[in-house]
Amino acid sequence: MRSMTADQSVKSQRLKPGTLTRIATYAKPYKKYISLFLVTVIIDALLIVSTPLLLRKLIDDGVIPKNGELITELALLVGLLAVVDAVFNIAGRWFSSRVGEGLIYDLRSQVFSHVQRQSIAFFTRTQTGALISRINSDVIGAQQAFTSSLAGVVSNVISLVLVAGTMAYLSWQITAISLILLPLFIYPTKWVGRKIQSLTRQSFDLNAKMSSTMTERFNVSGAILVSLYGDPDNESKAFSTRARKVADIGIKTAMLNRLFFISLTSVAAVATAIAYGVGGHLALDGSLTVGTLLALTALLARLYGPLTALSNVRVDVMTSLVSFERIFEVLDLQPMVKERTDAKELRAEPALINVRDIHFAYPRADEISLASLESVAKSEITESGEILRGISFSAEPGTLTAIVGPSGAGKTTLSALIPRLYDVTSGAIEINGEDIRNFTLQSLRDRIGVVAQDPHLFHESIAENLRYAKFDATEEEMIQACKAAQIWSMISALPNGLETMVGERGHRLSGGEKQRLAIARMMLKAPSIVILDEATAHLDSENEELVQAALKVALQGRTSIVIAHRLSTIMNADQILVMQDGAIVERGRHTELMSATGLYSELFSRQDLTTN
Repeated sequence: MRSMTADQSVKSQRLKPGTLTRIATYAKPYKKYISLFLVTVIIDALLIVSTPLLLRKLIDDGVIPKNGELITELALLVGLLAVVDAVFNIAGRWFSSRVGEGLIYDLRSQVFSHVQRQSIAFFTRTQTGALISRINSDVIGAQQAFTSSLAGVVSNVISLVLVAGTMAYLSWQITAISLILLPLFIYPTKWVGRKIQSLTRQSFDLNAKMSSTMTERFNVSGAILVSLYGDPDNESKAFSTRARKVADIGIKTAMLNRLFFISLTSVAAVATAIAYGVGGHLALDGSLTVGTLLALTALLARLYGPLTALSNVRVDVMTSLVSFERIFEVLDLQPMVKERTDAKELRAEPALINVRDIHFAYPRADEISLASLESVAKSEITESGEILRGISFSAEPGTLTAIVGPSGAGKTTLSALIPRLYDVTSGAIEINGEDIRNFTLQSLRDRIGVVAQDPHLFHESIAENLRYAKFDATEEEMIQACKAAQIWSMISALPNGLETMVGERGHRLSGGEKQRLAIARMMLKAPSIVILDEATAHLDSENEELVQAALKVALQGRTSIVIAHRLSTIMNADQILVMQDGAIVERGRHTELMSATGLYSELFSRQDLTTN
């Protein structure tokens, strides 16, 4: 059935050179288990012909001559073979599981680790569902190359050779007639396979759309949007329409499956009837014994299965190999931000930041992602153009540098370059006189704390979200961080305190509470450098006051880079950088910039007018 639902187009695909050799490296750790697995498969195939041959001997030498002792011995032997077959089946399943689950573990772990090392640019383009599919569906498809496909080929080939050979030895006439009837098995399989394949593809597409609808509607943001703008009746009707189509396809598939198996059963019955008819006449002539006739009909039932399976073996094997190739496609995508082999650790000490004439342009899609992970027909090759042009400044330890400017000026892009979420196109960013590309990524990011405009919280407890910054943080450390972030009074009033679940993306908390919890998380990390990306942009005055109080404590003694929307919040900054069109057009303190009557003065005046 797996062959029947597989995409037949895989037969025309060309594997990249070296794919099979690369696949073999994954099998190497399991070669002992694979060998033992194949031994059980071979023994199982041998036992297939043993029982009919024993049945022949039981009838011809035991029942007809009325040899009771031999009948007993052969009956016991048949029972013993059944037990042996069961034992080898269980052993084969165990070896198969060790190989299959081991491969799934290895591939999933490798893909997950590799994806984790990709740059943020990769995630801005990749469709999450397509990426998860690689880790789930394609990994399982690849694993079947060593279990289902390999076992199927070996078992069916051996079974076919043994069964056909034994039948030919017993009666070449019945064997020839049986093989003539083979097209009656093969053609229905092909026809039904194409139909089921088409229905399966439609079912997958509809299920994907249905799942996408549920994912978008059932997360908190989607549910709020549906509540405010959606029509429940229309939503239910649209979902019911898709669900009905899935159900209809399920009915068609079930009926086709039943029709297919009834047809094959009928053909098998016809083949058996012909075998009995021809064999019966041969038995009457004395050229065939009754036991041989019964053995032939028993073997006949084991002839068409392997033949039908082997007719689709290319689809099975190629489906598994293509799954491997799709996994390798992800593993071969190199991270845009790489760590040097001789990278050093960045020590935990006060940080002097020097930005020296940096330029930056976002990479092209084909440099950072795969078209197949974006659900697009072909990869984009357009370039973003230079986003930052000739940026230079210094931030002394313990000082606050504010970055302001109109939307699209490049403020957030600049802040993303310091922790190496992206790498500069040219120029350099230095910390304490050393290019940040000379540090290990982990040590660099350990020294930097970031609080974004909309901080992300996992759907876990407050404590787990805090421990993400410091996995071994004690309860007392978390409490102190929350007190410094002006949020402990709220947490302590909750029935479950630190064990309170925050909900998906932290939706059970208000905007101000999320910001203060993010600040507590950052303080628990104890970084040398703090980056705030419009952390108070969307807060009301009461929450902004609380967050500003928390930030006042959080920024003490740290080198701080603050992207500000509300200019009134950065009037006391040690330096203010005014950006426009990717360049710094003004710099200085608040009073200096106001007296210069430039862009900063204009922006400040607009906000002052707005607030008044």
